[in-house]
Amino acid sequence: MRDASGNFSLLHRTCSLVVLLCFLHISVTFIYYVRNSDSRQTFVQNQQTPQVHRKLTEQRVTIEETRPPSLSNGTETERKLETCPDNPPQLVGPLRVEFSDPVTLDLVREQNPALQPGGRFKPKDCIAQQKVAMIIPFRNRDEHLKFWLYYMHPILQRQQLDYGVYVIIQDGDRAFNRAKLLNIGYAEALKEYDYQCFVFSDVDLIPMDDRNIYKCFNQPRHLSVSMDKFGFRLPYTQYFGGVSSLSKEQYLKINGFPNNYWGWGGEDDDIFNRFDRIAHTRQTMGRDGINSLSYKVVKVEKDQLFTKITVDVGKP
Repeated sequence: MRDASGNFSLLHRTCSLVVLLCFLHISVTFIYYVRNSDSRQTFVQNQQTPQVHRKLTEQRVTIEETRPPSLSNGTETERKLETCPDNPPQLVGPLRVEFSDPVTLDLVREQNPALQPGGRFKPKDCIAQQKVAMIIPFRNRDEHLKFWLYYMHPILQRQQLDYGVYVIIQDGDRAFNRAKLLNIGYAEALKEYDYQCFVFSDVDLIPMDDRNIYKCFNQPRHLSVSMDKFGFRLPYTQYFGGVSSLSKEQYLKINGFPNNYWGWGGEDDDIFNRFDRIAHTRQTMGRDGINSLSYKVVKVEKDQLFTKITVDVGKP
């Protein structure tokens, strides 16, 4: 009996030890597995993260590269234009002006595609130094007008002016009143645009050199000081007709032109009879001018080459 019981006790202790060792082995194995699992997950995350960032970075680069420049910095489309130079670069100097070959308005339109309705133009590459209204007193001079438009539009565009052409037509057959038509042209042009300068031109005068800039200066400027019909001399020293320029301030300072000079402007006018009227103007300029202007607009025509305004100027 003693021998059997001792053997059982030894066997029991042996089994208990085996069970304990198995438990320890399982515990160690489980801990090792858990630790290795965390490491593998971290490794996987570390391998995936750079790819995600790279794709996002590449996506941002692609968006930035394909985005229009105006949306990214605006320097191309929003850049401010500079003021046009004092000496326009496209001027050619002396011109050959002839009237032998006929000219049509359709031809002039074809040669001036940059014009806007009303005979309006402004340079695209720079900001014009002045906004200029070209005022032409007019009646029954259609052929002269064609040549004026044919030559003047290219000249004025090369001079880089922000300009519009206004042909002021006296309605009816009463005595022609050039000065009053000039006043009307001034008033009507300002209704359309903030002009700073006004060039008053007879329809039969064209410059022979495009360096004669049709703009305003610090004093009223006579732009036709030498004309072929007068042997390239002035008929008299006080002559200010033909083509002249006045700024808005200068024009208002002299109260514009007198409204009571009937019968002026024809080719057959006796210029020597004008001196008495000039002396009279000095006495009446304060009350006879733009501040006393009255007229009635009969018709307004907008063409690509000009704005025609037909007016009733009243009676002498």
